[in-house]
Amino acid sequence: MSITTTQIKLVQDSFAKVAPIADQAADIFYNKLFEYDPSLRKLFKNDMTEQGRKLMATLGVAVKSLTDLNGLVPVLQKLSERHVGYGVKAEDYTPVGNALLFALKQGLGDEFTPDVREAWVETFRIVSQTMKSHVY
Repeated sequence: MSITTTQIKLVQDSFAKVAPIADQAADIFYNKLFEYDPSLRKLFKNDMTEQGRKLMATLGVAVKSLTDLNGLVPVLQKLSERHVGYGVKAEDYTPVGNALLFALKQGLGDEFTPDVREAWVETFRIVSQTMKSHVY
């Protein structure tokens, strides 16, 4: 797992800018996710507002933990185990990553620069590979 200190700062700074609109960002994320793959909607049986808050809280933990990736691994492994229990498949990570990038772009506007995008791509790659390698 490798992410540069510059990329960590870009991810953390950009997430701090999205955090004040967390509910809206989560709504954008889930709407785009279900547009990309409508079959994923069946995985979500609870209140989507609450689900969005959980998403943003989990992202917040991951973003804060980027400076200690070894400490983040057990958290991601437990999360991946829960996701498998919900019916998430390895191929579901692709639309999730794409929906995340879309939501960030909408939330950040012009501040979603190519460097910020690349930092988030690397972050999601690390997170998704860690989760998938643990359960698939």
